[in-house]
Amino acid sequence: MEKTRRVVVTGCGVITPLGIGKDENWEALVSGKTGIAPITLFDASEYKSRIAGEIKDFDPLKYLDTRTVKRNDRFCHLALVAADEAMKDAGLEADRGDPGRIATIIGVGIGGMQSYEDQVVRLLEKGPNRISPFLITQMISDSAAGLVSIKYGLKGPNFDISSACASGAHGIGESYLNIKCGISDAAVTGGVECAITRVGVAGFTAMNALSQRNDAPEKASRPFERNRDGFVIAEGGGVLVLEEMEYARKRGADIYAELKGYGATGDAYHITAPCEDGDGAARAMNTALKDAGCNPEQVNYCNAHGTSTQYNDRTETFALKRVFGDYAYKLPVSSTKSMTGHMLGGTGAAEAVFSVLSIQNNVAPPTINYEEQDPDCDLDYVPNTAREMDISVAISNSFGFGGHNASLVFGKV
Repeated sequence: MEKTRRVVVTGCGVITPLGIGKDENWEALVSGKTGIAPITLFDASEYKSRIAGEIKDFDPLKYLDTRTVKRNDRFCHLALVAADEAMKDAGLEADRGDPGRIATIIGVGIGGMQSYEDQVVRLLEKGPNRISPFLITQMISDSAAGLVSIKYGLKGPNFDISSACASGAHGIGESYLNIKCGISDAAVTGGVECAITRVGVAGFTAMNALSQRNDAPEKASRPFERNRDGFVIAEGGGVLVLEEMEYARKRGADIYAELKGYGATGDAYHITAPCEDGDGAARAMNTALKDAGCNPEQVNYCNAHGTSTQYNDRTETFALKRVFGDYAYKLPVSSTKSMTGHMLGGTGAAEAVFSVLSIQNNVAPPTINYEEQDPDCDLDYVPNTAREMDISVAISNSFGFGGHNASLVFGKV
C-alpha cells in the first residue's frame, strides 16, 4: 500500500485591512487592533452602511509593474502580492522543481466588481465600442489563479473556486486533496476579494446584512456579542504554499504546520441563511476532524467564521456544541473578523494563515468588541485580549451563501 502523503504549510502571505504581510497582520491581531473605518474608496455618504475594512495606503505600483496594474482588477493585485510573499517565504520562488507538479488554486467569490461597474458606466455614457478590451479578464474570478500561475510558471492544476465566503478555504482544501492524492507535490493556494464598491455595498445593505454602526466603526464588528447588527464588509485575503511533506523536507523548506484535515459540506437549506440547527457546519467540522484523525478534545483553538450577524454566530455556536459537546465550553473560539471585517471569498484563506500563525506562536487572537454576552452564544470567545496558550491543533471554519461549508484542521508537525 502506498504511504499516505502528508501535506504541510511552508509559506504564508496575507494582505488585509490590518496590514500588508504576515508580520504586520500578526502584530495587529495579537494587539487587538481594528482595520475598520469609514469608507474612502467611493463616496458612501448616502449609504446606510458607510464603514468597511479597506487596505489603507495600498499602492499596487510598489509591488507590481504598471502594465499589470492597469490591465487587472484590484482583487488580482492583492492575489499577486499575497502569492509573492508566500512564494518567497517558502523559498519556492527560486526552487520550484518540476512546475508541472505545482498547482495554483485560488478562491474568489465575486471577481472584479469595480472593473465591471466602471465599464458599465462607460458603456452607458460612451457606447459599446468604448469598452476596455481587458474587461472580461478584469472581471472573471479565475484571473487571480491564472496570473499567479503565469508569473511563476506553475503548470500543474490551475483553477478558481467560487463558493461565496467559503471560497478561500475551499481553495486550500482542494489543494490539500490534490497533493494528498498524488496529482501535485505543491500548491500555491488561498483566496482574495475586493467588493467594497458602490454596487457591492448597496447590495449587501439591501439584504440588511451590514452593520450600520457608522458613528463608531471600530466597534462595529462584534462577533458573538449580544449587540451585533451585521458584518462589516472588507477586502483582502491570503495565500499558503502547501507541499507534500517529503517533497518539502528534501528541498530543505521550513515547515509552519501540517494541514491534517479538510471537510466540505452543503446545507441544502437556504440561499443565504445557515441551517438553523448548525447541521452543515457541524458535518464539515466532523469530516475535517475525522480526516485529520483527531478527536474533538485534541483541538486547542477554533478560528470561527464568526461574521457578527445574528444568524451566523448563533448557528455556528450551535454547531460547535454539536461537534465538541461539553468540551465546547473549554475550547477557545475567536473571530478575527472582529478586527479585519469580512473579506468574503478571501476571508477563509486569511484566517487559515492566522490559524497557522496561532500554532506557530502559541497565541489565540482575541474577539474584540466583546462587551455583553448573548445567551445563545455562551462559549469562550477569547474576549478582547489575545491569549498565550499551547496550540497543537487548530480548526478554521468558513461558511458561505448557498449553504457552502468548509473546515480546515492544522496541527504542529
